[in-house]
Amino acid sequence: MSCPDPVFEAPWHAQLFALTVHLHAQGTFDWPAWTEAFGATLAEHRLSGDLNGGDDYFTAWLATLERLLDANNMAPPAAVEATRDAWKQAYLSTPHGDPVRLS
Repeated sequence: MSCPDPVFEAPWHAQLFALTVHLHAQGTFDWPAWTEAFGATLAEHRLSGDLNGGDDYFTAWLATLERLLDANNMAPPAAVEATRDAWKQAYLSTPHGDPVRLS
C-alpha cells in the first residue's frame, strides 16, 4: 500500500493555511474579505495561471494574512518584523537538534 502524496509541499504551507482558517473561524476576518485581499495580492505579485501551491503562492498568502492582521489591529508590520527577526536569531543560535525557543 502506498502513501498518498502530501497535500502541501512544505510544512510551513500547511501551518500557514491552518492559521488562516483558525483566524477566520475566530472571526478575525470573513472569507469574502480574505478572497478579495488574496486576489489583490496575487495580482500585485503577478501570480496567475498554474499556481501549484508552492512557495510563490504561499508567500503571497502570507503577505495577505499579514495585511489583514494589520488592518484588524492585531499585528502591525513592525511587530511582525520584530517577531520574524527574533525567530531567525533564535534559529541561527540554536544548536542542531535542540528545540528553537524565543528568549
